[in-house]
Amino acid sequence: MSDPTGDLSVTDSFTIPATELHWHFSRSSGPGGQSVNTSDSRVELRWDPRTSRVVVGIAKDRLRSEFSVVASEHRSQLQNRMAARHRLAQRVASALAGPRKSRRRTRPTGGSVTRRLDAKRKRSAIKATRRRPPAE
Repeated sequence: MSDPTGDLSVTDSFTIPATELHWHFSRSSGPGGQSVNTSDSRVELRWDPRTSRVVVGIAKDRLRSEFSVVASEHRSQLQNRMAARHRLAQRVASALAGPRKSRRRTRPTGGSVTRRLDAKRKRSAIKATRRRPPAE
C-alpha cells in the first residue's frame, strides 16, 4: 500500500507533488455502523494543473481545468484516501494521453456485403408472405 500523504505518481515521467493536492474530509453517507455519524471518512481530492509547477510543455495544453475526485465507498478514511488518489491518477493519466487516433475507415468485404443483402432478401420474403393477397 502506498503512502496516502506522499507525492502522487501518475506516469513514469509525471508526478504530482503532495503539496499541490488539496484534501477535504466530510461525513460519508455510506456504510459505517455506529461510527458513521462521528467519523469523517468521505474524501474529496482536488488538484489544479493551472497553478501547478510541474505542468509544462504539451501537458499544459492537455490539462486545462481542475481535477476533483470523491471517494466514500469504504468505511475507513485511509482506504478512501487511497481510492481517491488512484482515481485522480487515472484521470490525469488519461488526460495526458491525449485524444485517441481516429479510426481509419475501411470498405466492407465482398462477402459481408453479399451476406447482408441475402439476409435482407430473406427477411423481405418472410414479410411478403404475411401480406394480404392482391384483390382481383
